Amino acid sequence: MERTDGRKPDMLRPCEMQVGFVGTADGSCLIRCGGTRVICTASVEESVPPFLRGQGMGWVTAEYAMLPASTGRRKARDGVKKDGRSVEISRLIGRALRQAVDRRFLGERTITIDCDVLEADGGTRTASITGGFVALCCAIDKLMQKGKLKESPIVHQIAAVSAGIVSDTPCLDLCYVEDSAAQTDMNFVMDETGAFIELQGTGEGRAFSRDELNEILNLGEKGIRELHAMQRQALGEKAGVIAPRRTLVIASNNQHKIREISEMLDDSMQVISMREAGFTGEIDENGETFEENAVIKAQAVAKATGYCALADDSGLAVDALDGAPGVHSARYAGVHGDDAANNALLIENMKDVAQEDRTAQFVCAMALALPNGETHTVLGSCPGVITYAPRGEGGFGYDPYFEYLSGETFAEMPEEEKNRVSHRALAMRAMLPYLEEL
Repeated sequence: MERTDGRKPDMLRPCEMQVGFVGTADGSCLIRCGGTRVICTASVEESVPPFLRGQGMGWVTAEYAMLPASTGRRKARDGVKKDGRSVEISRLIGRALRQAVDRRFLGERTITIDCDVLEADGGTRTASITGGFVALCCAIDKLMQKGKLKESPIVHQIAAVSAGIVSDTPCLDLCYVEDSAAQTDMNFVMDETGAFIELQGTGEGRAFSRDELNEILNLGEKGIRELHAMQRQALGEKAGVIAPRRTLVIASNNQHKIREISEMLDDSMQVISMREAGFTGEIDENGETFEENAVIKAQAVAKATGYCALADDSGLAVDALDGAPGVHSARYAGVHGDDAANNALLIENMKDVAQEDRTAQFVCAMALALPNGETHTVLGSCPGVITYAPRGEGGFGYDPYFEYLSGETFAEMPEEEKNRVSHRALAMRAMLPYLEEL
């Protein structure tokens, strides 16, 4: 089959994206796909719809319209009541672009993507989504440059394209002449992982087979990959707002703790101490439980720094001492962080406790606080017994006196093994699903 514009069946129309086309907008992109041209602008408002107020989350919405001269025959302007097609496409664009954003990191603000079609030659909705994403990225970059956002909320790259069957031939990116005569017409909205956000397909001239569907899907995926590359090229340095590695502030300056957590997370996040994040204030850990103290620390650091914050409150709970030292583990002897004095007091208080009653647990409550106030907590507990004398040269705190089920104290264990079985390791494993969502 020979296409009307001479393209091969698997080729996109010539596509250009011009960033910053509208200087007064927070973000803008003029996109041209063949004979279709759409101005996409992003406008930021420091408010959200009533149903989102007080939730610490933002909103992304869209409006689509065709200018009167965008088609060969004048199209009447949308009045107070828009035509059904414009409403349907507006909703599609909004749904698609909301998938690009983790709205918890947008703050209580609304970004509206306006897509105005200058010329229509097929694929106006897919061009609007593709160009709208670029305009959205520009607006996010501007918010970050102004210091209103610490990190980008963009978590996925979104683009859209059409494909269909024309004269029994699967074709990519249909122009108007092809679209109007297509036997099958489909629209794809996909992210950078190849996952579908929206898939619209209709057998208009005839039904289509599973094999034909697979061919059309392959064409759509190919087109999306090419459009993603074009989006990044058009954005240039602004493409850095797309799915950056999230920063995680550990609500501590204890380098042992920070190193352990960093190793558990591998390189999936940028892990920094609260001092490195610029937090130097004092936190009053006045909670009565490990969980309460962890939440107090995490929320204080997240609010002050604008980053996600991970805090833990860890300690030793000895059964014979009714759970002491508990939340006072770090200051059991009166001075915070005096390991020698804390251990001496522990052993003194347990001098008359028989071997079979020297059971204990290291407990770790962990809290993850997001800048919007959302907080998650988990608990990890590691069983053991308290020895009569210290063993081992590693670890810190009560580690030389805490004998694990393996017969080794935490101070005798290789650090890699301790990081696998410790209370903090167990809490971190429980926390990983929440971290992976960031």
